[in-house]
Amino acid sequence: MEQDIIVLGCGPAGLSAAVAARSRNKRVLVIGNPVEESPLARAERVDNYLGLPGLTGLELLQTMKKHAETMGAQMLAGRVNAIMAWNGSFALTVGSDVYQGRALILAPGVVHATKYPGEEKLLGRGVSYCATCDGMLYRGRRVMVVGRTKDAPEEANFLQSIGCRVAYVSKERPEHLKMEVDHLSGTKLEVLGEDRVTGLRLDGEEHPCDGVFILRQAVAPGDLLPGLAVEDGSITVNRAMETNLEGVFAAGDCTGKPWQVSKAVGEGLIAGECAAEYLDNLQKNT
Repeated sequence: MEQDIIVLGCGPAGLSAAVAARSRNKRVLVIGNPVEESPLARAERVDNYLGLPGLTGLELLQTMKKHAETMGAQMLAGRVNAIMAWNGSFALTVGSDVYQGRALILAPGVVHATKYPGEEKLLGRGVSYCATCDGMLYRGRRVMVVGRTKDAPEEANFLQSIGCRVAYVSKERPEHLKMEVDHLSGTKLEVLGEDRVTGLRLDGEEHPCDGVFILRQAVAPGDLLPGLAVEDGSITVNRAMETNLEGVFAAGDCTGKPWQVSKAVGEGLIAGECAAEYLDNLQKNT
């Protein structure tokens, strides 16, 4: 079923946005990592969130999540690896599944991911973050999978199953990687090529390939949504939490400092209400 609003992120901003949107009777799907994996969950004590002092970060997140679930928001644990805008809606890929919504709220927190040399220049020209989306383009060709997530071996196995010649790059060979998938050990990486990917330099040694799949725990929204306005690593928004892309809102740490729970919850509220209002106006004009 198509959702009215898809929220990317299960932190305070995303959960606040979900509650606000559900208050406006919108169908809401929240996609993100489990709350236990949030940086906030590691806080031993949170004393600066109004009205609820003394909770651990995990207790605070679990309380917020329960509130959103009680309001009827759907939750999905997973990593979004591609976003496509088409026909006035958005399709988000999580593993091999696709979820569709009419509006999108970005609340992924701060994505700390230093890009490898050559990665940004060759994104979309041999560098990909989604094996399911782009794998068929490389059937019969040599690809490298840079595995930085628990499910990365599964994506490498998938690429092998559809006919790609796969090498998996990590410090140690993962347990569930198929034996027919090569393994390369190394940590210092550089994507090679001018107009297209031609190889990967690993600890000084060059390995020719046609594609490089870089699978991290989270992908920066600016890499998922081409054309999204970002300044100094933060998504640019107005007071309605609207981005420069129609139907796309953002809230929380991803919009810049201060990186505080109270700020995230407030921006999430605005994003949820304004996304709902955006959909109401669309319906009036059709």
